[in-house]
Amino acid sequence: MLSSFANRRRFADLNEQEILALAISSEEDDARIYRTYAERLRADYPASAAVFDEMAEEENEHRRRLIDRHQARFGDVIPLIRREHVAGFYARRPVWLVENLGLDRIREEAEAMEHDAAEFYRRAAQRTQDAETRKLLGDLALAEAGHETKATDLAARHLEGPAKADEDRAAKRQFILTWVQPGLAGLMDGSVSTLAPIFATAFATHDPKTTLLVGLAASVGAGISMGFTEAAHDDGVLSGRGSPIKRGLASGVMTAIGGLGHALPYLIPDFWTATTIAFIVVFIELWAIAWIQNRYMETPFLRATFQVVLGGALVFAAGVLIGSG
Repeated sequence: MLSSFANRRRFADLNEQEILALAISSEEDDARIYRTYAERLRADYPASAAVFDEMAEEENEHRRRLIDRHQARFGDVIPLIRREHVAGFYARRPVWLVENLGLDRIREEAEAMEHDAAEFYRRAAQRTQDAETRKLLGDLALAEAGHETKATDLAARHLEGPAKADEDRAAKRQFILTWVQPGLAGLMDGSVSTLAPIFATAFATHDPKTTLLVGLAASVGAGISMGFTEAAHDDGVLSGRGSPIKRGLASGVMTAIGGLGHALPYLIPDFWTATTIAFIVVFIELWAIAWIQNRYMETPFLRATFQVVLGGALVFAAGVLIGSG
């Protein structure tokens, strides 16, 4: 790791030809990233894809101007220097880390990319003595700075009225199908299904340590089971519910959290103190489930409350009765 940093050039040590070469490779990379975003969005968000197509074309135009300037000053052979070769230079996040995070996250990343590029051109313009090169880099700095708002301007042009509303609805629906729905199912399963074994153990043994172990086993086991089940039963291709890995992760993690919420209070050695806190946690969990159903699934709040609280209360009562018996 240290050797890789030691082998990088400092930006201050680059000559004017290397600065131009770095600018050319950076524009090539950014254009490729925007094209990738466009292809990623084209099927579900065609208007946003058009935005990134246009931004990619503008980056290609910048690259052509930079190459023309390099040819005029230094000839046709462009040195191979990229962002990762320069210490402290801004880096782009890998596309696969961003493209799966949703439409708004991709738009935010584009704005950050343009800001970074504008800062680079401002610094680069200060490093060159050639008037034409300095003018070009300064113009590109202004262009990239304008792109921070240009992304918004392009969006306004391509995403007017119904198109914007349609894409926002599609993005919200995809978020609910991929994250909220499996996460909610997991939270409900973890919170409700573990009530009986945890409180049955608690009232049967009056031993916080044993109750904790049973709660951990029930919660983690249920989380693993729900996660694998969600990921395996639907690959998302036909249903449009999105990545099975994301859905499995959401379902598994929320299932485990739902059970751990009222298992972890039994870390407290006093039985009744731990049980009282566990009661309070259960109450909060059930109301949280009802709120999520109302907020994201558009279930009427009273109906959601009745379904969740009544079901949870019945399972809880069963666990206490079985444990007490």
